[in-house]
Amino acid sequence: MLTINNLDIRYGKKHLFNNISVQVHTGDRIGLVGVNGAGKSTLLKIMAGTIEADGGVVSRAGWFTVAYLPQEVILEVGDRTLYEEAITAFDELLALQKELAEIEKKLGTMSAADPRMQGQLHKLGELQHLVEGHDIYQIRARTEKILTGLGFAEEDFNRPVATFSGGWIMRLLLAKLLLRRPSLLLLDEPTNHLDLQSLTWLEEFLESYDGGMVIISHDRAFLDRVTTRTWELSLGRLTAFKGNYSRYLREKEQRLEIERAAWANQQAKIKQTERFIERFRSKATKARQVQSRVKQLAAMDRITLSGTEKRVRFSFPPAAPSGKEVLAIRGLTKGFGDKTLFSRVEFNLLRGDKLAVVGVNGAGKTTLLKLIDGQLAADAGELRLGHNVVKTYFGQHQARELAGEATVLDTLYQRASDMTMTRVRSLLGAFLFSGDDVDKKVSVLSGGEKSRLALAAMLVQPANLMLLDEPTNHLDMNSQEVLQEAMADYRGSIIVVSHNRYFVNRFVNKVLEIRDGRVRLFEGNIDDYLDRCRRESEAEIKSDSRAGASRLPGGGEKNRGRRDKKQLRRQRARQRRERNRKLGPLKKKEAAMEEKIEELEERKKRLEATMGDPELYSDRERWAEISREYDTVKRHLDRHYHRWEEIQERIETIERELGGQ
Repeated sequence: MLTINNLDIRYGKKHLFNNISVQVHTGDRIGLVGVNGAGKSTLLKIMAGTIEADGGVVSRAGWFTVAYLPQEVILEVGDRTLYEEAITAFDELLALQKELAEIEKKLGTMSAADPRMQGQLHKLGELQHLVEGHDIYQIRARTEKILTGLGFAEEDFNRPVATFSGGWIMRLLLAKLLLRRPSLLLLDEPTNHLDLQSLTWLEEFLESYDGGMVIISHDRAFLDRVTTRTWELSLGRLTAFKGNYSRYLREKEQRLEIERAAWANQQAKIKQTERFIERFRSKATKARQVQSRVKQLAAMDRITLSGTEKRVRFSFPPAAPSGKEVLAIRGLTKGFGDKTLFSRVEFNLLRGDKLAVVGVNGAGKTTLLKLIDGQLAADAGELRLGHNVVKTYFGQHQARELAGEATVLDTLYQRASDMTMTRVRSLLGAFLFSGDDVDKKVSVLSGGEKSRLALAAMLVQPANLMLLDEPTNHLDMNSQEVLQEAMADYRGSIIVVSHNRYFVNRFVNKVLEIRDGRVRLFEGNIDDYLDRCRRESEAEIKSDSRAGASRLPGGGEKNRGRRDKKQLRRQRARQRRERNRKLGPLKKKEAAMEEKIEELEERKKRLEATMGDPELYSDRERWAEISREYDTVKRHLDRHYHRWEEIQERIETIERELGGQ
């Protein structure tokens, strides 16, 4: 579908891309990962054609379409409404429909003997095929479904696009891409402007999407659910891995272990050979053996250890402990104009609590944080900080307060009163400032760099209550992990607003949901909260079904008991036949797939035992043979697991449709 051959881009001495060659096939679901600055967005732009590469480097099949979502974009919306702008995604399709209508009209005026008739009929057939394949009569239903899924309310459909914020306009652009149904989706941080509810919907949509996709995201949970392959960009090279992000991490570590073992064995052999040469160099009787070993060393294909990105650790500066009760909120109410965001909010935060605030965009999450920080005044209610509470705040626009003339290093060092220069530099490294970057003035930094610096500057100030609004928006995976570990070890209290589930899952112990102007407090992390929501939703659906059945004629308990038993048996027999007809073939495939997976797992286990033998690495040909076999088995195993999961999903879908009968 799309091929990149020997892509090589150099800036000065730095290789952004070093002879990269990759392919995207139909249905591939690829996560593109790497540290900030590795070139991920640039590679996506080259694939989309917005940046031209040298001739022959990028090849695209003529039959497929590509849609690209950048991180930030300016949309010229004019005076269109949300719905009018959304359906511009179908402009090409609607043009086909118009052409189709014109041909039909023209055919109505032609006689059967007209020599142009055959050509027009042929063109008519082609256009009908194109139009029918895109299900043109479902445009409104599809548009409303996708807009609603991405968080727009029905009353938003007739609002001018110009009245929406930048985050909502990015959702609109994403909606237009999904409506086009391209062969290949290229998405650069598609989750940045989504709340938890819209993010969950997008995951489900992409899971069932027929086309291919390459996605850049710093949301690990999102990549784990949506992707089945991973490309890693690191130090100018691209390495392809089977599996989602979590599997990529495991496989990468396994590859590095094998590589390190092979390198260590080769180094031992090199040293042994060099000692022999040095010892017998001057002896005429050993001259032939010495020359033979010199040639061996010269011809040896040296193993080079893969470069790895630097990892650093960070811990928060200690602050005096607060009292047991950190925060008490009673009857808190806040609104803007005629709209009330929330009313009569009540909850307590205790020392050591780490609270995630969730809710749809516009529910009032950021407003709640600003009320606690004292930036806004409540309309009603009481907000009381506990004894000896020292708070610090990071907002999405905190970067604007940085002094433009100060350097990056000075900005952080001036705030880090108890940190050495070495620790300050290490922290800057965690936030992707290294080398000469630390001497840049704040005024020349990009928006993302300023946000990272503002976050780092906040984190070095001793505090026992941290208020964080989307702290990971401009951090790559490695930096997120550094911050996540520090949050988990932090002994103070945290209130965090974040759409990044994997990030907050590890350290939060409570979740506050803002919905429809009310709040609910849940014990546990985000996974516990989502599980509780799923159970509540399922219970609500069952309750509605029972209520609907009881309202039907003959639906009450007495009438239900009087149903004709023979008719009920027939109904159950039909359900069993339908179940067996749909599930029988899939169950057979499932059993065959499980048998094959067991066989491959056993082969993989035997190969791993062989690879654990240090003597293997002294026989280069044997090691290469075992490595190739191991890679082949893993490839087949990944493919079979993927197919097995697809079968499982189909079985579960059918069972849900049949009501588990």
